[in-house]
Amino acid sequence: MCAHRTSCDPTDSPAPHVVAAHPEQGWTLLCDGSIVFDDTGELRPDGRIVAPHRLAVAA
Repeated sequence: MCAHRTSCDPTDSPAPHVVAAHPEQGWTLLCDGSIVFDDTGELRPDGRIVAPHRLAVAA
């Protein structure tokens, strides 16, 4: 059983897997309840927010 949620399928990887992807809207739902946004920000199930952390590209 997945350690992230009881409803997850078993996996060999400890990393959460994608449950629902909506690239047209810019977000992905992971099995642990986290929402990951295309701008690299995250919304965690406990309410914490992870600010976008993209690396600056040198011109």
